[in-house]
Amino acid sequence: MGEEIKEYLEKGAVILDVRTKAEWDEGHTAGAKHVVLTVIPLEIEKIKAWNKPVIAVCRSGARSGQATQFLTNNGVDVINGGPWQNVDQYVSK
Repeated sequence: MGEEIKEYLEKGAVILDVRTKAEWDEGHTAGAKHVVLTVIPLEIEKIKAWNKPVIAVCRSGARSGQATQFLTNNGVDVINGGPWQNVDQYVSK
């Protein structure tokens, strides 16, 4: 998993945090984008317009898994990064 995350970050991937606003406010990866899971279908065109690979993250990996499946079905190059701290450790501070 870590290797795949590193590869995606090297490709300039956008970290997409799909947690709630309250969870986001408690802490998140610098530079990550915040789109709550429930509104991803409404934001799909915006996400596609980033024109970059995406690493979806949440608290445990479940919601980011749902986001990954939806985005994949809509043609986005995305992986499930699992808990946001998983990805955060690879982001240069």
